[in-house]
Amino acid sequence: MFTTTDLAQVLFVTTLQPSDELSPSAIREAVDERLCACGGDPSWCAAFVAQEAGDHPETYVRRMRWALDAVADAYALTAA
Repeated sequence: MFTTTDLAQVLFVTTLQPSDELSPSAIREAVDERLCACGGDPSWCAAFVAQEAGDHPETYVRRMRWALDAVADAYALTAA
């Protein structure tokens, strides 16, 4: 089982953008696709997120907040 933080890090490294109008299912699909591409290991995504935070701190916080909120909303629907 993955945490919201794990899933947000996976979403962070997708090509989806906060400005996109995304359904919860589109977010879950993108996360699933990226996880499969990483062999189901979200730690690969965490390493990339850390690199992006160092390289682009001015955009990191905004994108991570979006990713956290997006996965919380997308996966809350499946837990109900």
